[in-house]
Amino acid sequence: MEKQFLIKTAEDFIEHSQDNYIAKEIAISDNVVGIRIYDAPIFAFGSADDEYFALLKQPSAIGEHFMLPKEWLPGAKTVISFFLPFSDEVKNGNKRDMSWPSEEWLHGRIEGQILMNKLCMKLRSELISAGYNAVVPSSDERFWSNSNKPNPVEKFTSNWSERHAAFICGLGTFGLSKGLITQKGIAGRFGSIITELYLEPDKRGYKDIYEYCSECGKCAENCPVGAISIENGKDHTICSKFLDQTAEICKPRYGCGKCQVDVPCESKIPL
Repeated sequence: MEKQFLIKTAEDFIEHSQDNYIAKEIAISDNVVGIRIYDAPIFAFGSADDEYFALLKQPSAIGEHFMLPKEWLPGAKTVISFFLPFSDEVKNGNKRDMSWPSEEWLHGRIEGQILMNKLCMKLRSELISAGYNAVVPSSDERFWSNSNKPNPVEKFTSNWSERHAAFICGLGTFGLSKGLITQKGIAGRFGSIITELYLEPDKRGYKDIYEYCSECGKCAENCPVGAISIENGKDHTICSKFLDQTAEICKPRYGCGKCQVDVPCESKIPL
């Protein structure tokens, strides 16, 4: 099985899936019926033995609770990471009112994640059918997040990180808002699969963890609750409290995404 087969499978899945369009039955309003959620995905492939994964166990990164690829799958050889960029309709919709998430963005955050999960399981199924065991960490029963822990130092981490995996595989680098900037920008969602199939690792086109960020401060300017600053980066506690407010009003959806739209890195690498 070649890289291109997996990429083409994902492209076709996203292009033709009815779940990539907001159906009338679930639409928040008629204004968003039929809107496309994602554009075509981009991929990067990393080695399960990449030393960068071990570095994530350091307290300054994620912590000891981070599970290495071979802890998820003992025979792991490759980590496949992919990014689904939001469509212009979703991104532009979220620029109309910079104080509250748009209907388009709320669907992108929730229905978009549901579609991402389906894509992960589709690719996993293809790998297993070809004779290669595979695990989707975010959908595995061993996955957990400690976002509810009272200690702010330990909060907002999990035992697998889509963004950190994407950085290691070569998809992009972090921005001031802690999102990951890819060649298709920062506005979208990430997924990953760990597999026994060996695929040649891609070369990272960067060295620094923040290399693609211009530190322009536009994401900080956009944040409706001041959770981001050039001096201190992102305060996850402030951000989380605002997301909780959106969840109370927009149940069963929530979101914000103002740091991902109307910024130089929205749809490309800004430098």
